[in-house]
Amino acid sequence: MGKRDSLIVGLDIGTTKICTVVGEASNDQVNIIGLGTFPSKGLRKGVVVNIESTVQSIKRAVEEAELMADCHITSVYAGIAGGHIKGINSHGVIAVKNKEITPKDVKRVIDAASAVAIPIDREVIHVLPQEYIVDDQDGIKDPVGMSGVRLEGRVHIVTGAITSAQNIVKCANRAGLDVAGIVLEQLGSSEAVLTPEEKELGAAIVDIGGGTTDLVVFSSGSIKHTAVFPMAGNHITNDISVGLRTPVEEAEKIKIRYGCALTSLVRKDETIEVPSVGGRKPRVLSRQTLAEIVEPRVDEILTQVRDELMRVGYGNLLASGVILTGGSAILEGIPDLAEQIFNLPVRRGTPVGIGGLVDLVNSPIYATGVGLVLYGCRNTVRGRFKAGEGNIFSKGTRRVKEWIGEFF
Repeated sequence: MGKRDSLIVGLDIGTTKICTVVGEASNDQVNIIGLGTFPSKGLRKGVVVNIESTVQSIKRAVEEAELMADCHITSVYAGIAGGHIKGINSHGVIAVKNKEITPKDVKRVIDAASAVAIPIDREVIHVLPQEYIVDDQDGIKDPVGMSGVRLEGRVHIVTGAITSAQNIVKCANRAGLDVAGIVLEQLGSSEAVLTPEEKELGAAIVDIGGGTTDLVVFSSGSIKHTAVFPMAGNHITNDISVGLRTPVEEAEKIKIRYGCALTSLVRKDETIEVPSVGGRKPRVLSRQTLAEIVEPRVDEILTQVRDELMRVGYGNLLASGVILTGGSAILEGIPDLAEQIFNLPVRRGTPVGIGGLVDLVNSPIYATGVGLVLYGCRNTVRGRFKAGEGNIFSKGTRRVKEWIGEFF
């Protein structure tokens, strides 16, 4: 197996699965050349709760991807999620020294906007520029070279628990991997499933995974809001398990094969076979009974997201509508139910803008993994995170700020 410098690897550490996606950058395009997945045993609601189980799952997923891509993986971009993630909007102002804005001025205003009080147990994961304002002229994406005396910057700051991030790094390191960057999972998903036009017009990505449902709102080409809800696909599975009195493993299979989020889409004569517990014989039940269990929980998850959108004032500003992604987005009928709840256009989000093994990753399940690869290609930073490094995110934030300065 060879080691190629142009490889970018995304590691989606999810509650139900670990997914490793290998991409190769060539001629302004990213080609997917490898994919590995393995069930995740050591996470709960997006947070590592068992280091050893997580390490083993990562190793197995990475081995599978290495075999397919015929390469040796040493470095990854790891996704981070969980209820501990918080996003805030911030604003900074500086005086322009020489009446003409330079990259250094942009860096200074980003630093000013990033200077917010954060609890001691939290760290900054991302500082994402939204827009710049030059002498009260707003909506500016790149102010370098413009004349002005006052520069303002608006940014979205994403913070997370230090311990949760360190545990992700520790798991990757123990699996023999360096971590090139830690990336918010819904930011990764947005790289894979959104078009530039959708980001400009306004769109919300709802990533319904196993343990958490993640929300990210785009408008005018930048991130305006992020949120995480501690309710997702595993709750649907548990409802099926209790409602149909069947083991959780069987409930998951039933959900994937027969689940439907809208009862009106299911014919009354459809039946399913449901395994029983305690060695009892399987039972034959109506598929409508299953849909009547699934629909209320999906409705609850999506209603929570809608209420959050209304709370922050973006409920009626999403011209491109809502994009559903993540493993639970493949549930039959979920776009139809979502359209009723959001009163907006809804589609499933699958990875776009890639080459290579497109058919293999053409599913909402792999949106985050592919997105991490795309994020890595667009935001390559030098150096690696190691477990035990003090203040690992300060290091990452500094690199991101340096990159922003170079970019502008």
